[in-house]
Amino acid sequence: MPETTNVRIAEAKGRPMLHWVGKRPLDHVNAYPAQRIETYNPTGEDTRAGGLLFHGDNKDVLAWMLANGLRGKVDLVYVDPPFDSGADYVRQVELRGIKAARFEGEQYDLDEQIQYADIWANDAYLQFMYERILLLNELLAQTGSLFLHCDWHQNHHLRCLLDEVCGTENFRNEITWVRSTNPKGSQYKSNKFDVYTDTILYYARSSESELDTDVVRLPLTDEELVAKYYREDEKGRYYDGPIVSSFSMGPRPTLVYEYKGYTPPPSGWRVKRETLEEIDRAGNLGWTSSGTPFRKLRPDDDKGRPVGNFWNDISLINSQADERTGYPTQKPEALIERITRAASNPGDLVLDCFGGSGTTAAVAQKLGRRWIAVDINKGAIQTTSKRLQTIIQEQLAAGAAPRQTTFDLVESDDATPPPAALSFSVYRVNDYDLQIQHNEAVSLVVEHLGVDRTRADPFFDGTRGKQLVKIVPFNHPLTLLDLQELKDELARRPDEDRDILVVCLGKETAVDPWLEDYNRRRPINAIELIELRTNARYGEFIVHDRAEAEVAVRREPVAGGPEQIRIEIVDFISPTIVKRLEMDVPLFKARIPDWRAMVDVVLIDTAYDEASGVFDIVLSDVPERKDDFVAGTYTLPAPAGPTTVAVKIIDMLGEEVLTTATV
Repeated sequence: MPETTNVRIAEAKGRPMLHWVGKRPLDHVNAYPAQRIETYNPTGEDTRAGGLLFHGDNKDVLAWMLANGLRGKVDLVYVDPPFDSGADYVRQVELRGIKAARFEGEQYDLDEQIQYADIWANDAYLQFMYERILLLNELLAQTGSLFLHCDWHQNHHLRCLLDEVCGTENFRNEITWVRSTNPKGSQYKSNKFDVYTDTILYYARSSESELDTDVVRLPLTDEELVAKYYREDEKGRYYDGPIVSSFSMGPRPTLVYEYKGYTPPPSGWRVKRETLEEIDRAGNLGWTSSGTPFRKLRPDDDKGRPVGNFWNDISLINSQADERTGYPTQKPEALIERITRAASNPGDLVLDCFGGSGTTAAVAQKLGRRWIAVDINKGAIQTTSKRLQTIIQEQLAAGAAPRQTTFDLVESDDATPPPAALSFSVYRVNDYDLQIQHNEAVSLVVEHLGVDRTRADPFFDGTRGKQLVKIVPFNHPLTLLDLQELKDELARRPDEDRDILVVCLGKETAVDPWLEDYNRRRPINAIELIELRTNARYGEFIVHDRAEAEVAVRREPVAGGPEQIRIEIVDFISPTIVKRLEMDVPLFKARIPDWRAMVDVVLIDTAYDEASGVFDIVLSDVPERKDDFVAGTYTLPAPAGPTTVAVKIIDMLGEEVLTTATV
C-alpha cells in the first residue's frame, strides 16, 4: 500500500443534528499520494498553473487536497452528486461514422455503458454525503461558497446535513431550477404530479462570503424595454427615476442643499452635489412642469432584471447541442456559469468533486477561473479531458496568450491568484486504475459469481447460496483494515450465522495468515476469499482481451528544415467492442473495414518519459462530431536526438491502448 498521511477533520457544528443507523463522525482521513499520469500543455507553460483533473474516489482526493495545503483555499464548490434516485445511469455508445456501412435493420451501437449506480442501501447515502460535506467545508475559504445540486429524493435530508456541518447561520438560498417544462403527453399516466424541478442549496462558508448578483442579471426583452422606457428626448429613450429621497427615510442633513432653485425636503437628495452635477451635465436630469426634479434612467445604464431563487430561464432540453457529451445527468453550461459568475472572480479556485462530464471545469476554464475536477469513473475523466482539450484549442485559436504564473498547490498568503492557464494535468489517487469501468466490473462480478444483489443491506452486497457476499472496492487491494471492518460488522450482528464470501481485486500479503487464523478460531461466519487476479475458476472473466494497435513511427528529413516524425496508425482492433456487437473479428472487419469507427480519441507524446509514466499530450485528435473519424496519420516536429514516441488510443468504450517506439 502507498504511504498515507493522517489528516484531522474538524467536528460538525452539531445543531440541528440528523441521526441515522450507522452514523459515524469523521474526525480524520487517510490521504494517499497522487500520481500525475497525463498533461495537456500545448503552449509549454508551467503546468503548475493549470487545471487539475483527478481520477479516484473523491473522498481520497479531498483528503489529499487537505494534506497538500489546500485547506481553506477553495473559493467556490459546486457539486452535483448522486440523487439517491434508485437508478443506474448509463450512456449510449455507438461506433463512429459508419452510417453508410449499415445493413438493413442493423444499428451497430454498443448498447449502454454504466457510468455510476445511484442505488443505496438504507442510510448509506446519508453517511456517504455527510463525510464529503465535512471535507468540502474544510477546503472552503472563509469567503467561499458551496452550491449542492439535488432533487426531491434527498433534498430535505441534505439540507439538514448542511445545516449541521456548515451552520444554519450560513444558509443563504434554496434555489429552484426548472430543468424542463416538457409535458409527457396525454397518454402518460401517473399517481403524482410530474417533477420538472431540481434544488440547489447554497451555503456560505462564513459571514465574509461574497455573492455578486449584479453580474447575472437578466437582460430586458424588447417588449420590456418599450414598456419601461416610454419617454424620449434628444438623447433617446428614458424613464423617470427618483432623485429626491422619500420622507420615510428621515432627516439627512448632509444631502440637503439647493440646486437650480430647488431645495429638497429634510430627507434630502439621493446623491451628493458633485454626483448630481455630473448627472445634469450628462443630460440625465429632468424637471417636471411644476419644477420637481427627476432622474432620466437610460437603457444603457439598466443592469437588467435581478435573478431570484426561481430559475426558469435555463432549460436542460434547450441547452446547446455542442455541449452534449452523451454523459447521463449532464447539466447545461448556462446553469453553472450563473453560479460561477456570481460566487467567484477571475483567478479564483473552483472545485467539483463529482465531475461527471466536466461541465464545471469547462465553465471555469472559459471564465478565467482555476479549477479542480474529480471523478471515480474513468469514462468521466476521459470525457472531461477531451472536452477541456477542445476548449483550450478554441481559446488558443481566438488569440489567448499562455500564462506563465505558477499555480503552486500551496499558495503563499500574499500570492495573487493567477488567471486561468492553458494547460491541465490528470492525476490518479490511491492507484485507482482499472482497465474496465469500476461499476461494470462489479456488475460482472455479481453476474459471473451468481450473486443475488441485496439493496437493503448497508454493508453486504448480496448473497450466494448460504453465504453473505462482500465485494471490496476495486480501487485498492484487500487489506487487514477491510477484514477488521468485516469482523466489526459481524460483531454488531450476534445472531448472524451465515458464512462470508469476500471478493477482491488484489490483496496484501498479510491477508492469508489472518484468514487462516480467523477461520481456525471461528466455528461460524467462516470467510472464503475470491481474489480475482489469481483465482483460476472465477478470475478469468476480468482478465479480458485487451485492444491492440499497429502503429508505424519514423523520422523523415525535411528539405531546409528540422526533421519530422511521421506517425501512422495502421490497424486497431478492440475485442471488447467486437464481442459487444456479437460478431467474430473477420465478420466485423468485413462489415466495418475502417478501424477508425472504434476509436474515440488519439493522443500523442513525442518525448515520452517511460520512467516517470507521465504522458505529455503534444497532439490531441478529438473529432468534432460523432460521425467524424480520427485522422490516423500525423506529422509532428521531431525533438533533437533519439526520442520515445508514445501513442495513446482510446476506443469508444473508454479502453486505452498505449504503444511506444524509439526513433
